[in-house]
Amino acid sequence: MIRIKRGNIANVRRKKILKLAKGFFAAHSRLFRIAHSKILKAFKNSFIGRKQKKRFFRRLWIIRLNAALKAYKVLKNYSFLFFYLKKQNIFLNRKILSQLTIIDPRTFTKLLTTLIEQ
Repeated sequence: MIRIKRGNIANVRRKKILKLAKGFFAAHSRLFRIAHSKILKAFKNSFIGRKQKKRFFRRLWIIRLNAALKAYKVLKNYSFLFFYLKKQNIFLNRKILSQLTIIDPRTFTKLLTTLIEQ
């Protein structure tokens, strides 16, 4: 039977893990076993973070809209805004509406007044 040499394969695998761990603190970037566990944990946390980011921004947009509505005193709150938007069959998402309040407040006030008039 032929002897199979695979020493370089193990080294390549370890180098790949240590390259991913570059920038980690102390032994977490230098020792393979510790670096491997930290990489797995980092990947797990990055997956969780991508999901949390969506929740965070949705909350932020709702807070911005509610604050803008209180400042303009045209509608009572956020839930009334979406009630009137659905009533008029206007399909603008929370992100676009919150950007309107910041970038172009004049258009946002015009939108609010047209919602109430009709």
